[in-house]
Amino acid sequence: MGDKGEDKFTSISWNDALGEIADRFEKDTLSYGSESVWPYYYGGTMGYFQRDGINKLRHTMKYSEMDKTICASIVGSGWKAGVGASIGTSPYEMAEADLIILWGTNAVSTQVNVMQHITKARKKRGAKLIVIDPYKNQSALSADKHICINPGTDGALALSMMNVLLRENLVDRNFLNYNTDYNEKLDKIISERNCKWGESITGIPEEEIESLALEYGKTDRAFIRLGYGFSRHRNGAAAVHSVSCLPSLTGKWFNNGGGALLSNYDIYHLDRTLIEGLEKRDESIRILDMSQIGRVLNNYKKELKCGPIVKSMIIQNSNPMVVAPEHNLVKSGLSRKDLFVCVHDQFLTETARLANIVLPATTFFEHDDIYAGGGHSFLQYGEKIIDPVGQSKSNYDVITGLGNLLAPGDPGFKIPLDDLIDETLCISGYPSLDDFKKLKWVNCQPEKNTSDFKNGFFTSDKKFHFFPDWSKIGPAGYLMNNYPDHLNLMDKVNLEQPFRLVTAPARSFLNSTFTETKSSRRKEVKPQVLLHSAVAKKYNIHDDQIIKIGNNLGEITIHSKIFDGLNENVLVVESLWPNRFFIGGKGINVLTSADPVPPNGGAPFHDTSVWIKTSL
Repeated sequence: MGDKGEDKFTSISWNDALGEIADRFEKDTLSYGSESVWPYYYGGTMGYFQRDGINKLRHTMKYSEMDKTICASIVGSGWKAGVGASIGTSPYEMAEADLIILWGTNAVSTQVNVMQHITKARKKRGAKLIVIDPYKNQSALSADKHICINPGTDGALALSMMNVLLRENLVDRNFLNYNTDYNEKLDKIISERNCKWGESITGIPEEEIESLALEYGKTDRAFIRLGYGFSRHRNGAAAVHSVSCLPSLTGKWFNNGGGALLSNYDIYHLDRTLIEGLEKRDESIRILDMSQIGRVLNNYKKELKCGPIVKSMIIQNSNPMVVAPEHNLVKSGLSRKDLFVCVHDQFLTETARLANIVLPATTFFEHDDIYAGGGHSFLQYGEKIIDPVGQSKSNYDVITGLGNLLAPGDPGFKIPLDDLIDETLCISGYPSLDDFKKLKWVNCQPEKNTSDFKNGFFTSDKKFHFFPDWSKIGPAGYLMNNYPDHLNLMDKVNLEQPFRLVTAPARSFLNSTFTETKSSRRKEVKPQVLLHSAVAKKYNIHDDQIIKIGNNLGEITIHSKIFDGLNENVLVVESLWPNRFFIGGKGINVLTSADPVPPNGGAPFHDTSVWIKTSL
């Protein structure tokens, strides 16, 4: 029972814990208004019912809303600008491709299903795999060719490829005229983006850009699998849109084994009304940006939307002390003595260590849920395998427990989970829960004419949009140009901060939950910064030397690792290691910014300029 962060916790009963949380939420609501309470969550638990049920409490009690920007808002905005929805070519068509381009995704480490399709294509058709990424990661090592690109310049590469495709007449005029909003303005824009221009931005030799474009243009069955990584820059949405223009310029959407895919999430039609209490949502309640948690908790007026300061929180499925940008602000905010924090988690994370009350949470082995995936097409029932360990409780049990204290008599918090799942499946047009328990999953993959867009794209005119109106896609769309673009909004490199930092996930750390397991940490050894041998020579750095990297947000101390699988102006720190494993206790997100990416916000985790210092 000491100060936050001292680990001086004492045990209390579940009833006492929930009672204290409810009492504090009620007290703050009376003193500061309901918006002073901010439920915070994300994807540590991925099922619909256990993850999103926290919103039922939020909407019922009129607590502050949360803008879920930390992962998919940038990439989703960029993809939907052209396509209109989070849907693409069937993932299973990758197995029918002759050329597969992994663009900004390390599928070997993060998407086993993608590599299965690629393996089939290689064995069956002799398909070629090209990986476009700022460093030679595990996917690049498995590829036939690695295109080593400067971070944040993917839009420029796509534009230079389009320049070659137009010049060599490797475009599908019929597709352009009938299935897109193409006009001659596009030719003019692209004609100014030749390979020499592309080389000056991307760092890729112009002959390599030319070769890539010709190979893509001449291969009918060319499949682009986009990842989220290259969207995490200040120009990320524009870059994703530019890459999505490639199969539209060439008409490859209609080719078997051709096209592109980012995510399939919009193929699922699970009605979330009962899960999240959407019928009680009040649109006048402010929406706080989860990526800007540091600024919010340090009472920045703009980020607070000029509303009351946040006085109490419940945090589920997220570890902002490790995963959120601007770590120094996050830590000072969560450390506020006047801020009450309850953390419900499977581990005593660094966020939990700053909580007033910590509640033990179940894993997916210990609770029932319904799951979907963006890289496949199956809605799945995940039945619990074991009973909850120790005193752990599921998210659903905690939220309904609090709901019954805060809103006694509300039927939304009294419905058993099985009944809620069954009713939700029913109103969504899916089989009953009893049927799901037998089936285990339902394949939701649309018919081929839908996923190939022969029935039209998901835009208002059913055409692919080369010229999206970004102002209709998000509030900061006015910062963007309404055509395929390399948007020059990046964090500037200069003499003081000459390097671009990429904070890619380590192979064993898919999310911060894995960093709490000894086996995962053992595989990754320790935090290290990858730097080119030419940089090591210039700064007189040897392998495993302790150095500092930093910028205007702060600095960290870290071991060096000489690695020539990146460009000389690039540094890579594979993370997310908890802060306590860095020398000095400050981790990589000390250096990353929470500046919102247009048009819809999101954190530019890979858009960070830094310096190197060898004197400690």
